[in-house]
Amino acid sequence: MRRSIKKRESVSPDRLYNSVKVEKFIGYIMKSGKKEIANKIVYNAFEYIKEKEKGANPLDVFENAIKNSSPLMEVRSRRIGGANYQVPREVRPERRLLLSMRWIIDAAQSKKGAPMYKKLGDEILLASKGGGEAVKKRENTHKMAESNKAFAHFSW
Repeated sequence: MRRSIKKRESVSPDRLYNSVKVEKFIGYIMKSGKKEIANKIVYNAFEYIKEKEKGANPLDVFENAIKNSSPLMEVRSRRIGGANYQVPREVRPERRLLLSMRWIIDAAQSKKGAPMYKKLGDEILLASKGGGEAVKKRENTHKMAESNKAFAHFSW
């Protein structure tokens, strides 16, 4: 008998930009249930983007950054006959969004010497222009998938 499909709780849009993606982003930044701090970081980063890009809509910049850093392919390890193969697979849209947001946050956290909202704002700006660590990570993932294309027939 098949397992029942897991019911996912839908995320309500955030209060300022009325966007579900921004609310998910806030949730990924949040640590130890401190949502108000995560809200301040994200909204301050968006204000930082607005002043740095001279009135550009931060939501559009954010959407562009997500689009530029989200991977289309990834490799998953698969054990076949005693050997491990890196099998390239297409990434589902939900996972694509999660990976993109996670890579942007990790890239911002890895930098030193500035408040988190500035590091996050800079990383979002870089990703929206096609640069930055998050986009570099996406390119590396695509390169790995391309180089392991020979094992695509092991896909499940």
